[in-house]
Amino acid sequence: MNPQFPAFKKIITNSLRFAFFKLVKLPAAFVAGLKVGYIDEYKTVILVRHGWINQNPFKSMYFAVQAMAAEMSTGLFPVGQTYKRSPSVSMLVVGLEAKFVKKATGLIAFTCNDGLRVTQTIEEAIATKQGKTIVCESVGTNEQGEVVAVFHITWSFKSK
Repeated sequence: MNPQFPAFKKIITNSLRFAFFKLVKLPAAFVAGLKVGYIDEYKTVILVRHGWINQNPFKSMYFAVQAMAAEMSTGLFPVGQTYKRSPSVSMLVVGLEAKFVKKATGLIAFTCNDGLRVTQTIEEAIATKQGKTIVCESVGTNEQGEVVAVFHITWSFKSK
């Protein structure tokens, strides 16, 4: 595990610093209203509320906003595990599959529980100096706990 993960977590859970990060690096996430609901080494929850700015013509959350939240829920693990890491590790989304189960309205939570697997994959990429991939799952649920979408996002890691 990256010893810098706690420092990353402190930055990412500070709402003002995270808002600045989104504004500078991920302006679409800033506009869409993505927020960190929870993060540790094992689990990440990204929250997004359906509203006028992120809706589709059918009065539910636009699929791209859901994909953005799902990607972020899977992507905070590798960002945290590569934060200030030596050797540095490059990361890239190389695949995405989505299944939309129910209209996404209200507050939607995208949860990924693959933190340990991501950490192991990154450590393997560093140890072998070869590219490694992992498929992470993010499940979006509404306020009633009903599944609205399931995403499988494939990440690629390579030690520099």
